[in-house]
Amino acid sequence: MSPQYEHQRCVRGDGRYPFKRRDEASAEHHGSTLVPIHPFDVKPLGNAYLASENIRDKAGVFALLPDELLSHVLEWLSPSSLMRVGRTCKKSLVSTYYLDLYRILGEFAKEWADRPFILTQPVRAWRAYMQWSTDYLLEAYGNKDFRAEVVDWPLKDYWDYMENNQDESPLYLFDHSFVEKMDLKVGNQDGGHYSIPECFEEDLFDVLGNQRPDRRWLIIGPKRSGSTFHKDPNATSAWNAVLRGCKYWIMFPSSQASMPPPGVYVSEDQSEVTSPLSITEWLLEFHAEARQTPGCMEGICKEGEVLHVPSGWWHLVVNLEPSIAITQNFVPRAHLANALAFLRDKPEQVSGFKNDVTDPYALFVNKLGQKHPDLLKEGLTKLETLQGNKKRKWAEVVKADEEKGFGFGFGDGDDEEVP
Repeated sequence: MSPQYEHQRCVRGDGRYPFKRRDEASAEHHGSTLVPIHPFDVKPLGNAYLASENIRDKAGVFALLPDELLSHVLEWLSPSSLMRVGRTCKKSLVSTYYLDLYRILGEFAKEWADRPFILTQPVRAWRAYMQWSTDYLLEAYGNKDFRAEVVDWPLKDYWDYMENNQDESPLYLFDHSFVEKMDLKVGNQDGGHYSIPECFEEDLFDVLGNQRPDRRWLIIGPKRSGSTFHKDPNATSAWNAVLRGCKYWIMFPSSQASMPPPGVYVSEDQSEVTSPLSITEWLLEFHAEARQTPGCMEGICKEGEVLHVPSGWWHLVVNLEPSIAITQNFVPRAHLANALAFLRDKPEQVSGFKNDVTDPYALFVNKLGQKHPDLLKEGLTKLETLQGNKKRKWAEVVKADEEKGFGFGFGDGDDEEVP
């Protein structure tokens, strides 16, 4: 497994999410007293005398490496590279399966989508992380305009504001066109400024090409700046990488059965969210209560780290120091049904699409069906299952109210009408 996935930690909450190391997972897998049969019927070397074929003959250049050395090499490959190697020949496929890496990667892909966590390694290899000092940014982009709230400011003017303001709620630079404005290269190729951490690479909105909604932002802000409670747009997940400074996060899962975070009030259709005007006010009034609320998770994402925000989670973020970050939204297959439901059922809340996209749901279904028909079928099936569960839950609530009746009382069993 790639070393970057060995360095993970979880935000604090009422329960921790463990990430098992490969040796722990292997111990569980082989916990039986019986020797498991290899799925490719590979036998130990002692059986070679009677074997009709030797799998090493199908290994290509990998035949030059002893099995022990090959195992160590494979452990250092990234998930995507590992899967590509596994397709090159039967020997490499057997070797990756034997190491149990595919199974672990499969479990990771299924489980991480609903868990906030922090990766401590990928960002530190970025050119942007190593290069983006204050002096460098001001020299290279000081006269470029960036969006801070609803105003476009030259970066040098915003930086002056950032260093000298005393505002309770400082203005926050949040620009979705930064890659084009700064002429950045995204990816692992030579000269790339940053790349998407590999566990976040799958993004089903990619099928939309140039018609996809806004997905990435440069975020710069002084101490005390940040974002009040919200969910990410279009039921997407997100990653947030801190290049300078550090950020405090407090998060809550969202479901039909759960209430919004303390101090947050949501309209029936969830199109309007009301909360204290400033982060400071919310922290003073509701922070202590929130930390005792079931499901609450909190943590600090430090310089050089990246935090994962699952689809649908409420989150508030505040900069503990002047900070620079890059964030990006995406749709993993685990949350495809959520994205489909949002686009279909809440068209008035869909955001980030260009004006010429009049029906984002139909566009997404059409494009996804062309490139990944099986995945679309799976997502639509899960969507209908989710819809059926919602209807059943609502019917149960209505039935319970009808059976119990409804009235106002004062706790003594007296349901007389209140004048």
